[in-house]
Amino acid sequence: MARYEPLPIYRQGMDVAAHFEKVVAGFARYHKSTLGTGLRNKSRETVAPIIRANAERDKAPKLVELRGRLDELFILSLLTTLRAGAKNVCRSAHPGS
Repeated sequence: MARYEPLPIYRQGMDVAAHFEKVVAGFARYHKSTLGTGLRNKSRETVAPIIRANAERDKAPKLVELRGRLDELFILSLLTTLRAGAKNVCRSAHPGS
């Protein structure tokens, strides 16, 4: 079995998963259970294709799968950013809230 721990892409995938765990920890309860669950799951799902690709002779199919999962994670991340931006816009429009 090929070792995957020293691979830069594996380390970065784990860093992304850890980052989203920290980000989600700061969410309100409702967003933790909606957006937070999606972000956590998708960020964890990006690590598995890295491990599988490293064990394969033909890595391309697994890396294509990884790219799809990263695209999904990016979309969820954008939704989270938009949510945070909308929250700030609402606060600036209604300073007393």
